[in-house]
Amino acid sequence: MAALKFCANISWLFTEMGDFPQRIRAAAAAGFRAVEAAWLYDCDAEELRQALRRTGVELVLLNTPPGDMKSGDLGLAAVPGREQEFRKGLDLAVKYAKALDCRRIHLMAGRIPVGADYAAVAMEMEATFVQNLKHAANVLSKEGILGLIEPINTRITDPLYFLHSPHQAADILQKVGHSAIKLQMDVFHWQIMDGNLSRNIRKYFPIIGHVQVAQVPGRNEPDAAGELNFPYLFSLLEELGYQGYIGCEYKPAGSTDAGLKWIQAYWNSHA
Repeated sequence: MAALKFCANISWLFTEMGDFPQRIRAAAAAGFRAVEAAWLYDCDAEELRQALRRTGVELVLLNTPPGDMKSGDLGLAAVPGREQEFRKGLDLAVKYAKALDCRRIHLMAGRIPVGADYAAVAMEMEATFVQNLKHAANVLSKEGILGLIEPINTRITDPLYFLHSPHQAADILQKVGHSAIKLQMDVFHWQIMDGNLSRNIRKYFPIIGHVQVAQVPGRNEPDAAGELNFPYLFSLLEELGYQGYIGCEYKPAGSTDAGLKWIQAYWNSHA
């Protein structure tokens, strides 16, 4: 079985290094051949491109802009009345993705309004989400870019996030009906919301386009004490023939480098 491919999420890892180009260089020095990030839009695309080129590191994922985070936004794809802002943000994400040769974009759904009853707004938000995802699919398919939607748990991380379970995400993907949009599986969120990881991974494997990892409940390194058996989960993904990247999106318990023993052990065992 082929070894899994890992990428460092430089919005979470190597933050000791300052700006994103420095984090790219630090990730390369630690042995990563790929990185992902949430939002790079405050950094000059050419500066990022040069850092990637000089290190030989690939950028494999970025997010659409979150909207106005100070006002409570965390994505716009499922927010009624914000369709034009979503499309503008998508255009910016595509611009950066093309400049940096990034082939995946996470299309962030967004939050329900503060104080709203989920059941009262869910139908309209889902309709908006499906409409925006169909638009994104048309845009991204022309550029050879894969769009991704990610359920985020509402029990610990974000009580207001609209897209919160793999089952909900799979239902929405079926309604979108386009191969240019797939499921982003963060096992941290899936474990908190539903558990049953082995069965869910097998069930949804055909529509999974990207994977992210962190231990539960602390969201630290995969080898930290917690609920998840990552050697087993990695073996399962190998067994299933997963070809994509696994994003290391976790909070280092100490320094980033000190917390990389788990991945160095994996690399050594698959050398």
